Amino acid sequence: MTPLICFGQQPCGFFPRRFLFAKIQTARRLQAELGGEIVYFCHDSDHDPRETQTILRHRKTGELAPLNFAFENKMQRKFTPLFLKRVLAGWRDNTTRQLPAYVAPAAVNAFRSNPAETVADFCLEMYRRMGLLEGIRVVRSGDPAVRRAACDVAEFFVDVRHEGEIVRARFAGGALRLHEGGEVFIDLPAAPFTREQVSPTRDTRLRWMQSVVHCTHYIAGPGERAYLHPAEAPDITFIDRDPIDHSDEAYTNLPA
Repeated sequence: MTPLICFGQQPCGFFPRRFLFAKIQTARRLQAELGGEIVYFCHDSDHDPRETQTILRHRKTGELAPLNFAFENKMQRKFTPLFLKRVLAGWRDNTTRQLPAYVAPAAVNAFRSNPAETVADFCLEMYRRMGLLEGIRVVRSGDPAVRRAACDVAEFFVDVRHEGEIVRARFAGGALRLHEGGEVFIDLPAAPFTREQVSPTRDTRLRWMQSVVHCTHYIAGPGERAYLHPAEAPDITFIDRDPIDHSDEAYTNLPA
């Protein structure tokens, strides 16, 4: 069987966190040993705005600065999927003015000229401009074709309209709910939905992904190992990603 090497990750910053860079490097090393194809399963259905926090290190002082996208309203920030969260023109201009203190001019220019209009698209376009996705096939969980092809899972989210935004609501016990935090939930009206609106939870993501990707090898970080269920995918060989220092900080190098 021809190897199909996969790694999964939400868009994780407009400059990717170093742990994603390590997954990509691990995949390329494995491909050099085994051959085959590399697939990036991009879980852009995730709605958590913390996923795209970008931690940059000041070029002179070494101080860390956490930057992130700005959003039009609270509902979009907290609950809209990353592939639908909108990039604000004012945010782009303001962040461009801050970046020279943290990244090289080539990275500033790549950021400034990025035309993407959604958060997930913006992140992926930056990764492409950085040369990180060259030769890698990207499969996105927000893609309707991927959702139609995926298997059914018992635990899932549904993209539905609420207060003028598309939100990612957990479907449980026949009801749609938004988690405000702690023990607080917002119950949404019942609404019909189709497969194109469904995405998996953390615990069902592996089986859902594998039903579409059919990988032979999966590269996992330490955090993933805590919740992955390898028994659900006995046809996958799991590989630990290569270690990397300052794993939560942004990787900002562009090709020369």
